Amino acid sequence: MRHLLHMASYSSQTNMHARNLAIVWAPNLLRSKDIEATGFNGTAAFMEVRVQSIVVEFILTHVEQLFGDAPLHGTAQPGKGGNT
Repeated sequence: MRHLLHMASYSSQTNMHARNLAIVWAPNLLRSKDIEATGFNGTAAFMEVRVQSIVVEFILTHVEQLFGDAPLHGTAQPGKGGNT
């Protein structure tokens, strides 16, 4: 999520602000087995993806409140060693 937030910081050049990034990435980040299993198409699939994109946009616009200063997985905390 922090990477997507970083990408959104370039929205003035790319026009990929949080909403656009959410629309593109939501189906991959919040994959719905319901859509795959039942073969939703048309309006039902669109509504499902719309809900997913709203959730991802919310997360992107609230990264600091949700994750705070938590280190990214696989990165070292200062003074603790580990992977970088």
